[in-house]
Amino acid sequence: MHIIKLIIKNMLRHKLRTLLTILGIAIAVVAFGLLRTVVTAWYAGVDASSANRLITRHSVSFIFPLPLAYKDRISNIDGVEKVTFSNWFGGVYIDKKQFFARLAVDPETFFDVYPELIIPKEHLEAFKRERNACVIGEQLVQRYNLKIGDIIPIEGDIYPGRWEFVIRGIYKPRDKTTDPSNMLIQWQYLEERMKQETPSRAGYVGWYITQIKDPNNSAFISSEIDQQFKNSPAETKSETERAFQQSFMASVSAIITAMDVMSFVIIGIILLVLGNTMVMSARERVREYAVLKTLGFSTFHLVGLIGGESLIIAVTGGIIGIGLAFPMIDGFSAILPKGWFPIFNLEPITLLLASISALLVGFLASVFPIQRALSTKIVDGLRQVG
Repeated sequence: MHIIKLIIKNMLRHKLRTLLTILGIAIAVVAFGLLRTVVTAWYAGVDASSANRLITRHSVSFIFPLPLAYKDRISNIDGVEKVTFSNWFGGVYIDKKQFFARLAVDPETFFDVYPELIIPKEHLEAFKRERNACVIGEQLVQRYNLKIGDIIPIEGDIYPGRWEFVIRGIYKPRDKTTDPSNMLIQWQYLEERMKQETPSRAGYVGWYITQIKDPNNSAFISSEIDQQFKNSPAETKSETERAFQQSFMASVSAIITAMDVMSFVIIGIILLVLGNTMVMSARERVREYAVLKTLGFSTFHLVGLIGGESLIIAVTGGIIGIGLAFPMIDGFSAILPKGWFPIFNLEPITLLLASISALLVGFLASVFPIQRALSTKIVDGLRQVG
């Protein structure tokens, strides 16, 4: 109990310095939490990937389409369970800042291959019946205050012209990593309009999604698919959904890696801030520690005195930082263009890392001051001035 009182008195001896140290630790924890949240949000799509799905795209680039005729040939490959396809539709809703994925899909097979998109049976049937129908994620319902029967007007860019889609279905994500902000339209509707306006663009899809029976055969089936279309005008590249997601993000991987590294560099900054404070405190109290040794204070007492102060400062700063991280991340999410990060939450693993880091920094920052206090002889300590 006496040690705790001494720790509190030592902390309050230089109130401004202690306060600034705690504030510095809190700010560093907030920055750590924000950077880690951006990294985890960016890789959420990879985490949501299914092991039994393959993506087949044009071998040259994702932007080039594939013939619709490939679907049946892929379906006939041994080990393939079901094949669907998708097409990036793009377009502008309200203005260019309102970003969310708008995809043209096959309503008959798409939801079978993506069971993580939970849609009521009556919604799916309505979507299949009506050519200009669309299905949207529940996040879009909340964001734009939409409901079944509303019309979503889209100004086309990849597919020029004005498009109007009627909301006939709303899906919910099965998992927390599933994107709840997609808009799905009927590929057949897109196809019919292309036949009328731009016949040369008809009969093509963006990419194929293949559901396979055994994920262990993914490499073999991928090779079989690509062999089917080797030396054709539109050769393919097939890979697992996870590999596809990772390659899709490769263009910004250096930035994300840098952010990941920086989040841990911040831990080092916390250590330097607190370590500097503890070293200054230990230097000022050399004579006091010598007096305490003279009075019979043991090694255990000195370790508790110095280490306890360091840990309390670190934990206090950590708690304040974690508390501030939640509103800061919510505010950051609010100013981001909608749709950039459908899932942007402070993950439990980030909280755990921040907490462990605060405790670890509190311990490490006290090592040198403790070593110095214990190794300094009483006579030398009493001679110390300043």
